[in-house]
Amino acid sequence: METVMRNMFLKLAKNRPANKLAKRYGLRFGAQRFVAGETIKHSIDAVKQLNASGRVVTLDHLGEFVFTEEEAKESATMCLLTLDAIHQAGVSANLSLKMTSLGLDISRELCMRNMRDILTRARSYGNFVRIDMEDYAHCQMSLDIYRELRQEFDNVGIVIQAYLYRTEQDIADLNELKANLRLVKGAYKESPKVAFPEKADVDNNFKHIIRQHLLNGNYAAIATHDETMIQYAKEIVREYGIPNDRFEFQMLYGICEDLQKKLVAEGYKVRVYVPYGNDWFGYFMRRLAERPANVWFVLKNMFK
Repeated sequence: METVMRNMFLKLAKNRPANKLAKRYGLRFGAQRFVAGETIKHSIDAVKQLNASGRVVTLDHLGEFVFTEEEAKESATMCLLTLDAIHQAGVSANLSLKMTSLGLDISRELCMRNMRDILTRARSYGNFVRIDMEDYAHCQMSLDIYRELRQEFDNVGIVIQAYLYRTEQDIADLNELKANLRLVKGAYKESPKVAFPEKADVDNNFKHIIRQHLLNGNYAAIATHDETMIQYAKEIVREYGIPNDRFEFQMLYGICEDLQKKLVAEGYKVRVYVPYGNDWFGYFMRRLAERPANVWFVLKNMFK
């Protein structure tokens, strides 16, 4: 049953008519737990609250189903405005983005122009931008663009997914760039030809890449709510004397609040991934697909 529900939500995440319907009705039925709001002001208010509790943030203006240059430009403009708002508010936050929302599926050149504009603005503020990894079809082109951007910018990082067979080699290849990586398990539905189908294998590979990247000496953003993985990372940094300023834990807005606060109290850096915007449906569906407990939360809200 869990697999059926997961597959259903992942399919809905890519459903454009459902996304348009969700935009019309706004954040309802529990989505506001995982999405800070629809405006930049909402996102900055959320950042201020998280900063006050000792947590830092990465903001993501949600955008999916970008099919025209105009839509890609609008998305890039929102990224620029988000960086402006972070700077003006003086809050502790950086930016995450998806390159498909910047026109990657329209043309590589369009995406590169938008990326350079965003990274230049971020650099002027002393800020950092993280490229979110998307589905496997975009993996190689995302890494290629990241490599090209790193020739010009040192304020950009990318995400690596543990469920892909290729990940160990990707981390080895990126070591020459001293890449700042966010390490995740992976949230898209992929073929067993390219990704581990069994959770146990994904978990084992996640541990492996945490160790691999930390021992390479590069900055690691360990993004997980799995306490077993968090404990494993703690053991690695203790065993090898890795200082706390060389890594951070990352978690999603609205998930595992108590664990986030506990890690802060223990002296670890915790960054919360805070999405906002009216194009929230695909993101929300993937959160439901990840954890059945999220579904029950939504159902309870629907019956209230």
